[in-house]
Amino acid sequence: QKDLNEFLERQQLQARISERVHSFTAMCWDKCITGTPSTRFARGEESCLTNCVDRFMDTSLFMVNQIDQQQKAATLTQ
Repeated sequence: QKDLNEFLERQQLQARISERVHSFTAMCWDKCITGTPSTRFARGEESCLTNCVDRFMDTSLFMVNQIDQQQKAATLTQ
């Protein structure tokens, strides 16, 4: 039972990560790709995509850390 629960948790985590990657891709693509896609990105599009994903990841990690700290603080006060 324990192994099954751990397996399910890992699968759920992988699904959430895949969903995030898809979300980052769609959001940043819409923000940064202004013309018709071709074999190469237009000037600035590649750096825009990189910066967009980096900022989104930074924000997500910050939020996760904040929630983690709040949960730890709540556990200590109980």
